Amino acid sequence: MTQNLSSRLDKPTNMSLSPVLDVSESLEYKTVSVFLVLLVCGVGIVGNIMVVLVVLTARHMRTPTNCYLVSLAVADLTVLVAAGLPNVADSLTGTWVFGHAGCLGITYFQYLGINVSSCSITAFTVERYIAICHPMRAQTMCTVSRAKRIIAGVWIATCVYCMLWFFLVDIQVGDDGNVQCGYRVKRDLYLPIYLTDFTIFYVVPLLLAIVLYGLIARILYLSPVTNHSDHSATTLRRSCRETCNVEKGGRQVRLKSALSSRKQVTKMLAMVVVLFALLWMPYRTLVLINSFVSTPYLDAWFLLFCRTCIYANSAINPVIYNAMSQRFRFAFRSLYRCQPPEGMSRSQDLTSSPPLITTSCLSFPLTNISPCLDRCDNVSWRTGEKERDGEGGREVGGQEWEKKVEGMGEGVGGGGRHQQ
Repeated sequence: MTQNLSSRLDKPTNMSLSPVLDVSESLEYKTVSVFLVLLVCGVGIVGNIMVVLVVLTARHMRTPTNCYLVSLAVADLTVLVAAGLPNVADSLTGTWVFGHAGCLGITYFQYLGINVSSCSITAFTVERYIAICHPMRAQTMCTVSRAKRIIAGVWIATCVYCMLWFFLVDIQVGDDGNVQCGYRVKRDLYLPIYLTDFTIFYVVPLLLAIVLYGLIARILYLSPVTNHSDHSATTLRRSCRETCNVEKGGRQVRLKSALSSRKQVTKMLAMVVVLFALLWMPYRTLVLINSFVSTPYLDAWFLLFCRTCIYANSAINPVIYNAMSQRFRFAFRSLYRCQPPEGMSRSQDLTSSPPLITTSCLSFPLTNISPCLDRCDNVSWRTGEKERDGEGGREVGGQEWEKKVEGMGEGVGGGGRHQQ
């Protein structure tokens, strides 16, 4: 046992490793550990499966942002199954029961889920930044088909990167026959690998999120978007009064509703990022400190707290969606009642883009109507429902304004490309 203890103190801690203190063998510790892990993992597994199901089964839920949330849900499921459930067996038996292949495979899928979840968070952060801060560019970049390609690339690249763990872990057998799954390399060899992993999948995503959400907040809360939208809409109404039969009050309500929806979904995604940073901080800090000190800190209860935070991070996202998104809440309720969620009004979508005005050559967010539109000769308006299908269709919360222009001069049509 002394040799096993020394071996484990010589290596950084991992979610798969059990605490070495005697308290971990106590009935109290085992009871609390098993209860917490089963509770958090159970809620997380059910919630993430529901996220995947509602997006895959409901056509109106298939938006670029939701595609990234599905990738995040699958990654969280991987973490909960590969890290949480084996931890229950380890707590009950006090030894590793999954053998050599289980040690390699479970460790691989642990880090695969962790890294993909970080990349998925980064992906939807960049997607929100482009959609809100660069709406013209978003018409071609923020599509479902592009999101699927990005997600596939993230999973493939991360799968290749995580193969490194096949060479870093192995079974360790003590003199008393106690078996553990631990690291086979010395700390000085593992440290550069961990610091690289820590930087790429924790520090960089958080720094990028801070910058991008700061820019998004400046657009949504500090820029006079609402006033600009009202002024532009009024200008368009005045110039096209004879052919446009849309009431000003209803238009202003839709504009404010679109802006409110964007703020709400941004708050929801920002909350996911904040919880990712906070819940991973105890474990990341512990491993970082233990990588430099001569005697690692391995308090059993603190290790349990760190693990529980990790599992909670993978389990809490569906709860956030349900609390902050009307569309997800309705879809979850419909799935629970075994009802198709297709009947929901698209105006309740919190991940939709703002209303668009589409001309024969260009597409404008309604918050950025070009002043040249007051030169239109013949304008007709219609409302309809169109989903973001990834090939040019854009989900706009139930109302898509299409402006068909006849006889517009070089001011709008010249050099433009049709996005529809």
